[in-house]
Amino acid sequence: MIKDNTVFVGNKPVMNYVLAVVTQFNNGAQEVAIKARGKAISRAVDTAEISLNRFLEGVSKKEIITCTEVIDTDSGKTNVSSIEIILISQGGDLKNQ
Repeated sequence: MIKDNTVFVGNKPVMNYVLAVVTQFNNGAQEVAIKARGKAISRAVDTAEISLNRFLEGVSKKEIITCTEVIDTDSGKTNVSSIEIILISQGGDLKNQ
């Protein structure tokens, strides 16, 4: 059985999501996906970069997927951009803090 290691980024502070990513890798995840839509995309990018540059060693970006979703709203249809950043472990441990 494969675990779904996904962190959905919203309006909380970036460090909350960084902690979630680091925790997933600490719990043995080989891949973690960071997903966001709309205005949270920049927060998702910050989450990935802070996680990689400050807290994780032996982890790299595997893939970045972008798309536009059409969403029905009260005033009609609107386009919402989304991003998925997939991080993959290469067998490294967390940096000593």
